[in-house]
Order: sequence, then structure tokens, then C-alpha cells
Amino acid sequence: MTVLVVDPFGVSGDPEMPFLAQATDPADVERRVGRLVAGTLRGGSNAGESDVRLIAIRVVRHKPGRRCLIEYDFEMGRANGAPETLTAVGKTRSRGSPKEANGLLALLRARGFAEDADDAICVPEPIGVVGEYRMSLQRKAPGIPASSLFGKSGDVELAYAVAEAACKLHRAAVLPRRPHSMADEIAILRSKLGELAETRPQWAPRLARLLEECERLGARVPTPIPRGIHRDFYADQVIVDGPRLFLVDFDLFCQGDPALDAGNFLGHLSEQSLRLFGDPAALSECEGAFEERFVELSGPSIRPAVRAYATLTIARHVYLSTRFEERRSFTEPLLELAEERLGAGARTGKRMGVS
Repeated sequence: MTVLVVDPFGVSGDPEMPFLAQATDPADVERRVGRLVAGTLRGGSNAGESDVRLIAIRVVRHKPGRRCLIEYDFEMGRANGAPETLTAVGKTRSRGSPKEANGLLALLRARGFAEDADDAICVPEPIGVVGEYRMSLQRKAPGIPASSLFGKSGDVELAYAVAEAACKLHRAAVLPRRPHSMADEIAILRSKLGELAETRPQWAPRLARLLEECERLGARVPTPIPRGIHRDFYADQVIVDGPRLFLVDFDLFCQGDPALDAGNFLGHLSEQSLRLFGDPAALSECEGAFEERFVELSGPSIRPAVRAYATLTIARHVYLSTRFEERRSFTEPLLELAEERLGAGARTGKRMGVS
């Protein structure tokens, strides 16, 4: 059968990642990836690719010269019953080893994040590594992103459960070597707001004041005891499959402040509220449920840092909104929201809870 190949980016022509031509070639993929998929479907037993058939290849994301995300649909026949299907998610980068990503997932699953976890909080199953593609492979998590469920019935309970998932990750006792501090967070913000000031010079004075207030806020956040943190934790990174939650996309996993994950989640919810409902407080009940459960599990002393990181996330979204055509109309409302939150309490600490 003809294999469907969907590549809207033309990745086979990336001169910095020439191996992507192989990674989107059906014959090569069926041979290299199919062997790993067959082993996964057979519970880890040694298996050839002969009983596994490649159905489709989809290039989902591509950052030219840097990274690419590809999905592979496979089918394996069964002697009795319908064929079993599996979608493998392949992540490839121009630099670095792909083994680290699979090793992290395997370690987390060994520490209670497999599908049989009593609390139903999981991470995807690693499949293996294709060295020729510089690619790590994992089973695609079933379900839908949590972001699509906020604003609907049951979203408060979902926010509560997501807070528990974040805390479970922070307690997993997995501490990577790569650190990320408040100074790093402010440096990123300084760079991005500086870029925006160059393209929107009419906002340069406002952006300069915004950055100054962010620096003041960040300086008041206490130095934390570092934990393993996701560092890109928001609703799209949580896949909901009935009662089960899958945490995905650990590309930025590092040691840092657990409050960063919580604040990032809250800041993204505020941005989503503004963008979808025209009101940054539209999902405030969900934000409150998440914050209260996270603080309950992490200790009350973490609350000021959570709120500070939430505000810094909104400030970062001022820049991020300019990267997407459909979000550019929200850039100034986001700027006003960040100014409001910082101006209302950045110096007194009343709004942010930081003294």
C-alpha cells in the first residue's frame, strides 16, 4: 500500500538536517522505526519489522536547522482479532544526543509514571532511538490537550488534578544537571522584550518600564531548593485520557524552582482567557483551584513565587504573541495586563504576595 506522507514544511530539503530526508522516506522508516515499534507492540521482545506496516508519516513541527517533530502511524497484524495500531512520535535535533530524552521517560516511568500508576499520572512510553535520524521515539499519548477542556464543564476539577501532576513531577527525585534560575528567566525576558522594542519602537518606553518592574519582582523571590522541573508546563503539555493525565514534552526539563512550573501554568491560563474569552479573569476559578492545590501540596511559603512567575509569564507572552499572526491583536492587551499586575503591586508586594 502507498504510505501517506504529509510534509507541509519540505523538511527533506533542510541543508542543516540532511538526515530528515531519510526520516521521511517510507522504505527507510519502515525498516528502521518499524523494528523498534514491533518490539514495543510485542512487549519488548526481539522482533523484526516484517509483521509491522507503516501507514503514514506526518511532519508536525519544523524549526529549520534546529529540530523537527514527526509522527509515524504503524499497524501490526494479529492472528486473532483486529490489527493493533501505534503512533510513534519522533523528535530529532541537529545537535545533542537523542538518548537523554528516552532515558528521562524511562526513569520517570520506573518512579511511578507508567500507565498503571495508582494516581493515573503518567508520561509516554519510550520506544527507542534511531541514531541515523538523531531521533528519540515515544508512543503518542492518547487523549486530548487539557487546554481544550478549560472553559467547559469539569475544568475546575481538571485544574486541581493538573496541580497534583505537577507536584508529583517535582517529587520524583529526578534532578538533571542543567540548572535554570530566576536570573536565567529574567535574561530571557530581557532579550525578548528587547527584540520587541526594536520592532515596535512606539512601545519601547513601556517595555523598558515593564522589564524594570519584572527585574524588581524577580529579585524578591527567595532562592528555592532546586527540584526537577518541566520548565514549559502549561495546559497543552497535559494530555487528558479519561481519568488519566499524561505529561509530555520534556525538552526543557532541568533543575529549578517548582514555582516556575506552577506560575507558568497560571500565566498561560490568563493568556488563554484573554485570547479566547476577551477577559483574563474568565478562567479565574480554574486558576484558583490549581494554585490552592499546588500550595497545599508544596507548602504555603511557595505562593509568592508562584504568583511572581505567573506575572513574568504574562510579560513573556507580550513578546510571544507577536510570533503568531492570529495572536498579534492581543499583544497590546497583554502588555496592559502585565503593566496592571506589576504596577498594582510590584513595589508594595500586596498584589503579588512578595514582600
